[in-house]
Amino acid sequence: METDALTAAVLRELRAPRPYPAVSLTMPTHRREPDNAQDAVRLRNVLAEAARRVEADPQVSRQERIDLLARLEKAAAEVDLRHSLDGLVLLATAREHQVWSLPRSVPERVVLSDTYLTRNLVAARAQTRPYWVLAVAADRATLWSGVGESLTEDRTHGFPLEPEPLDFDPERQERVGDQPSTFSDEETRRFLRTVDTALAAVLSAEARPFLLVGLAQAVGLLEEVGSAARAASGTLRKGGLVDGPARVLLQELAPAAEQLAAEQGRRLGKLLDEARGRKLFAAGLDEVWEAVREGRVEVLAVEETFQATVRLADGHLAPVEGEPGPGAWEQGVREDIVDELVEAALDSRSEVVFRPADSLADHDRIAAVLRY
Repeated sequence: METDALTAAVLRELRAPRPYPAVSLTMPTHRREPDNAQDAVRLRNVLAEAARRVEADPQVSRQERIDLLARLEKAAAEVDLRHSLDGLVLLATAREHQVWSLPRSVPERVVLSDTYLTRNLVAARAQTRPYWVLAVAADRATLWSGVGESLTEDRTHGFPLEPEPLDFDPERQERVGDQPSTFSDEETRRFLRTVDTALAAVLSAEARPFLLVGLAQAVGLLEEVGSAARAASGTLRKGGLVDGPARVLLQELAPAAEQLAAEQGRRLGKLLDEARGRKLFAAGLDEVWEAVREGRVEVLAVEETFQATVRLADGHLAPVEGEPGPGAWEQGVREDIVDELVEAALDSRSEVVFRPADSLADHDRIAAVLRY
């Protein structure tokens, strides 16, 4: 699975406690030759290390060991290294397994615990900047989930929506002299109020920027009768797109999406400037890490390609040069400290914003607006 399937609900379920041992395998992968030639060997090595640790663990019963190793084999069989992205995550217990391909590099690691290691999934999802698209017409509304360059229709939040069908009313026709239409104006307004209420519920459950698509008349009436739709980050006033398809919607929305990204960049720059003026600003990995641990970060800004390997020592982060040796994790070395920091920030309800490479070079690739 890829990050377009990583909804907030999926992440909550993945972060729930599991029966020990819950095994998390992570490893970097490569998109192109010749670098991807090493991925198959690396995967075999990681699986062998996981099997060794499971077999050596006295807390794991014989039957659990058999079931878990079988699950790991099934997970490995689902991996298609011909279509790799930048990172691979395998999660397994004796009863389930999942395989995730991420557009973000991850370190090579095997972890046995009573929860899955999710920081890499959380950071990858945040990096792809998910957004919603609401496509609306007078007689139908659909919801679409956008992640990076992927767009899929979402049917898990009560959409698509259609109004109740009208019954033919001969007395009304005789009274006003018109033919029965699909909707009268008031019926259309009532339907669009329902759409706006459903949109508000979606944003409450999973807040994201959203784009609004529809004929100018439909969009205008939706904004008039509701409130949630008025907060759209961008609008495409064009009809005929309520049912997509996704490829056409993406193409039509490209200018609005670019405008949204540019606006987010300007907004972040303004927030950082204001934070410096109010002395509510942190920059650099160690300083931001301390603020995140204390729950003081309101907005976290990170360069998309920023990665760092550090050692945790006395509450601070010390850079680690070269490749970490065996047992580095147990010795306090963190090869994915940025992902760990992003997950911790989101847990404390911070807003996390990923920016293009070098856009935060003046702040050592990472910066934060502080709450206090």
